[in-house]
Amino acid sequence: MEIILWIGFYFLTFYAFLPAFVSRVFGFRVFMRGKTKSEIALTFDDGPDPVYTPILLDLLKKHGAKATFFVVGANAEKYPELVSRMHEEGHIVGIHNYVHHSNWFMRPKTVKRQIHRTSDVIKKITGARPKYYRPPWGIVNVFDYGNIGYLQIVLWTSMFGDWRKKIGAENLYLRMRKKLKPGEVFLLHDCGITVGADRDAPANTIAALARILEDGRELGYRFVGIDEMIELTEGKKSKISTEAEGSPSVGPVKRVLVACWMLWEKLFHVTFRLKPIGDGKSFNYRVRKYSGPVVYLRDGKTLRSGDKIMEMHFENRMLYDMGMNSRSAVHTAIRLVRSVADALPFYARELESLPDRDDVKALYGVSIIHRGSDGLGFQIFDLPRGMFSWTSDLYLRFMMSIITPEGSKRVRERGTRLHPRMLVMEREDLLEWKDKTHRPKAATKRAPKTNVELVSMTEESAFHEEAGKLV
Repeated sequence: MEIILWIGFYFLTFYAFLPAFVSRVFGFRVFMRGKTKSEIALTFDDGPDPVYTPILLDLLKKHGAKATFFVVGANAEKYPELVSRMHEEGHIVGIHNYVHHSNWFMRPKTVKRQIHRTSDVIKKITGARPKYYRPPWGIVNVFDYGNIGYLQIVLWTSMFGDWRKKIGAENLYLRMRKKLKPGEVFLLHDCGITVGADRDAPANTIAALARILEDGRELGYRFVGIDEMIELTEGKKSKISTEAEGSPSVGPVKRVLVACWMLWEKLFHVTFRLKPIGDGKSFNYRVRKYSGPVVYLRDGKTLRSGDKIMEMHFENRMLYDMGMNSRSAVHTAIRLVRSVADALPFYARELESLPDRDDVKALYGVSIIHRGSDGLGFQIFDLPRGMFSWTSDLYLRFMMSIITPEGSKRVRERGTRLHPRMLVMEREDLLEWKDKTHRPKAATKRAPKTNVELVSMTEESAFHEEAGKLV
């Protein structure tokens, strides 16, 4: 059952949650905010609508305002004259899928087909293919970046809930007025027939917008299409120095990857109910049943499927900060071994406090960085081949490419030697760490040459032979 949960967790995270998060929070491959002195972009989704879109077009024409309409292909086919009017009056016509379905719940080929079909509809009406795309609810999946690379994805800075009629025109106006400033991309709706919307809600939108257009004119603002907003913004960005964009050692791609990695951890914590150890900033754990093949421990002991284990987890933020502030990958490994040694007393005391402590047979973890861990009392085993081993290998290689100063270069160079291992510490050995002022005798006796005290004395020169091979 757990492997099914793992596979589902990986799929939902990488196919859906992470792309949406990265796009929304970091603006990766999307446009959602302008950098302008006096321009604001009005965008309208879900139309055209035979009742409200003509009224809206009349209002925009009256005020000399331009807007961007992300049309649903099926609606555009029904009302081609409205799409034609949008185009003729200088507004931008973009794609909002052929039907209003989320990209999360469609296969990549289906999303691509929806976009192409809508593009064909718009070209047939206006004579030009659209350049802009807004996925329903602003949700993208991981394949959208490649499938629709020729289109600019447009999100928004402000959304007002105008698809609900009960908000009323006055409240809607007040919400919009608070956000009325240059660079804003307003998300509004000129159609109320989609699931969850109210049929006559656009009436409130139009009433509130009439006042907003008046306020904007008094403030000296211009309402422009998304094409002009992007052009003005990119022209301004080109003047920004490379230094202002960020440190060359941590470029925008790596920042996005780190953000994904941090979000992954939060989702993992919630899904698998991890609990913090110590100050909660470095290590976590969960108690679960071991589900792998038999592991033969010392003195004839075994760890079998169904036995309870205390599974240890590193905090990603701690690993990232440690790696970015280390002189080398070897130095990162040294610091990591030290941090594990510092955490073991907390694990020991936590184990002793558990109501089912007598049933927990071992402390268990999976790591690529395992040299030196035997000096702490861990026993090291190969992961059995299978789905878990494969996914762990991919994830840990990705992790190493982020946290080590040399990044992916180190992973490529040492790829054949980088393999995750199981780290198992018997409960009796773990409990010896309860008093952190004393070194466990078992750990000192078993591996005196790799313990943390010797590592800290010799630093990289002495550790290189042990840790450098894999790190």
